[in-house]
Amino acid sequence: MRVLHGRLKAVFVASLAAIILVGVLGPATTLAADPPGLGRFMYAIGRVESGGNYTARNARTGAYGKYQIIPSSWRAWAGLYLGDPNAPKTPANQEFVAASKFRAAYRFLGGSWRRVAYQWLTGSSRTTGWSSFATSYVNKVMAYYQAATDRPVPGGDIAGAASTIQRRYQESNPAIVYTGSWRVKSGSANAGGAVRVATTRNASASLSFYGKTITWNALVGPTLGWARVFIDGALVKRVTLNRSSTGARRAVFNRTWASVGQHTIRIEVIGTRGHPGVSLDEFVLTR
Repeated sequence: MRVLHGRLKAVFVASLAAIILVGVLGPATTLAADPPGLGRFMYAIGRVESGGNYTARNARTGAYGKYQIIPSSWRAWAGLYLGDPNAPKTPANQEFVAASKFRAAYRFLGGSWRRVAYQWLTGSSRTTGWSSFATSYVNKVMAYYQAATDRPVPGGDIAGAASTIQRRYQESNPAIVYTGSWRVKSGSANAGGAVRVATTRNASASLSFYGKTITWNALVGPTLGWARVFIDGALVKRVTLNRSSTGARRAVFNRTWASVGQHTIRIEVIGTRGHPGVSLDEFVLTR
């Protein structure tokens, strides 16, 4: 088992916050495929970090699993990518979180796996002035990468992994980007005990995600009205939340793709006269 020591963990957490925002909350790009060599790169990082051991633990830093993710990073990334900061560190979850981070980092760092490897170790996006230790680490990763044959992105072949993985992004999840004025409305029947409601025309809520199916669950009722739904920047449907009686956690929109990919959903308030409200309870993602 190979578990690295001496990693610059504090820098890692602080610097990667920017990549979280760019990769998850920023403007979305629809990807036809994963970055080239993603499966090989994940194999290489896993070999250098832990020898591919899903239960490896660094006693000093608390870093855990195949990719040696430290606890604070796991909470942040699990919250963003899995919809639950306390998600268990199962093999399937480790692979999903790591793959999501590597996709975002590859785009952010200009399509260089060497830079992604350096950033994974140090948290830095610098291109020069690498220490001898960091250079050695990157060279080891890239040696495994170059020697490996093409590999699928891990996940589906993990023993015990569910064939369909579901993530829930409740209205308070920081991955959801709001514009305009949204107020919190409490209610025990809602997911997490609350929804957000906007009545101002063009107020919006959006989520960038990597998955196959997205569902918008909402509070419906007589005071609520119409919204536009955009997928990857294109208007795809107008949805009404207006009902004769109030109902919680109703699926008001669903979209499924033929395969897993990167997408963005945005809901936008139309401002229906007399009942302008639009609610967001949660987005439910499957892959």
